[in-house]
Formats: sequence, structure tokens, C-alpha cells
Amino acid sequence: MRTLYKTAVSTFAIWLLFISVVFADAAPGDEIVTLGDDLSPQQRETLLNEMNVNEDEVLIVTVTNEEEHQYLGDYISASVIGSNALSSSKITLLDQGEGVDVETNRITWVSEGMYANALITAGVKDANIYVTAPFNVSGTGALTGLIKAYEASTDEVIPEDQKQVANEELVKTAELSDEYGVEDATELMARIKEALAEENIETEEDLRALIQRIAGELGMTLTDEELNGLVSLFNRMKDLNIDWDQVQNQIGKIRENIGDFLSSEEGQGFIQSILDFISNLIDIVKGWFSS
Repeated sequence: MRTLYKTAVSTFAIWLLFISVVFADAAPGDEIVTLGDDLSPQQRETLLNEMNVNEDEVLIVTVTNEEEHQYLGDYISASVIGSNALSSSKITLLDQGEGVDVETNRITWVSEGMYANALITAGVKDANIYVTAPFNVSGTGALTGLIKAYEASTDEVIPEDQKQVANEELVKTAELSDEYGVEDATELMARIKEALAEENIETEEDLRALIQRIAGELGMTLTDEELNGLVSLFNRMKDLNIDWDQVQNQIGKIRENIGDFLSSEEGQGFIQSILDFISNLIDIVKGWFSS
């Protein structure tokens, strides 16, 4: 079921040169696949089939566990990142203005909205993204591959500071979701970024008040540690050369994509299945009291 929210220097230099030539004329519909470097041959084949791609017809980018630790090591424990790169993904470029749509499979800790929010921070736009793994994984390492693939497919170079901030955002959102739920944690990050696009936030005190206000609107009572962490993150984010109007537009597109899904036949079927489940549950409870 489709989820609601549509993650050697010389050799690397040669690879960058290669992809800049191949993808300089990237167009909507173009696809690029990332594969974890530690997948077995059978797992690799299974995931390629799952993503419905022909290995000979798409550019495949390999992501190593070392790269995952490079971008996540400052924000999350090594045990969570793990010692194997297994998360894989497919990016399909969309027409301008389509927004970012994410779908995941066998990803247990990072939600579709978390990927979308972090990718938008990194500068990714207008792409259909599918994230998967051979078995259930946290999904933290997938963002490294997604950003790497987007750079390859669009011939755009995303600044390292922006990549680091995007990875930190992903981790902080996932951590907040453990305490407040996925929906509220994801919405908090999205609303803060929207506010940064709309409001004149000049000082750290302004930013702190903004975060507290939005958290309060969502019924979230942040601890001092959580608040300080968010202030630090968004302070660094605010100082980056981020197109906040573009961020706001992409977030709006995410919400449109959710609305489109809910109004679709698939979405209505999903909603009906929930309603049927609740109805059956009520009948069961009634039976307890009538027996």
C-alpha cells in the first residue's frame, strides 16, 4: 500500500566528472538509483526488481557505510547508523512545480514526511522518491544516498553545510517523533521553516520564541534540551544560503500531494478500511457488554 507521504578522492573526482557529463541534460522522467554498498548480490537484484528498474538502463550510485557515518556521526550514535549500508532508493525527476513526493518500504524510524522535510532543506525539489531496504531498517542512512543521487541526476552541487543540516534535521525529527508522534514532529519542522520564509527572525531570542510558539500551537511542551537543540539547528539553517521561498513552496506541494492521495480511489479505500476496522472494533466491544 502506498504510504501517505509521497532517505579514494581521485576516484570520486572522476565519478563526479562522469555524472556531470551524463546528467547535464536531465529531464523529467529521468531515474537514478542508489544502492547500499553492503547489499548481497541477491538483495541487490531483489531491490532493483522491487523498484522496477533495469540495471543497464539507469545510473546506479553506491552508498557506503563510511559515507553514512560521515553525515550522521555527529548527530546519532554509531550503533543506530550500523555497520552496513543497506538502505536503497530511486529518484524520478518531476516537472517543475510538482514538489517532493516520498514513499517508503521497510523503513521503521524515518517517516516519509521526515525525508521530504530534510530533502527540501538540502535543496531537493520536484522529485518522486522511493526508499527501501532488504529488511526492516531505521532508514537514517538513506538520506545520504538520496542527496548524492539528486546531485548526480541534476548536475547540482549541494553545499556540505546544507547536507549536514539536512541530516541533523532528519535525526532531530525522528527523535522528537519518539516523544510526540511522527505527525506532530514532522509538522513542527515544516511550520518552523514556513515561518522562517514569512517572518523577520533576526535574533536567537526571536527564533526561540518562534519555535516555542509553534510547538505550543501543536500541543507540544518541549524540554529545555529539545528546545536548545532546535534553536541551534535552525540558527545554522537560517545562516545558510537557502531559498526559503522555494522551501515554503515545496512544503506546500507535500501537503497538496497528501490531499490528492486522500481524495484518490486508493486513499478513499485506505480511509474506508480504517473506518471498517473501527466499526468492527466497536461491535466487538458492544458484544463484551451485552454478553
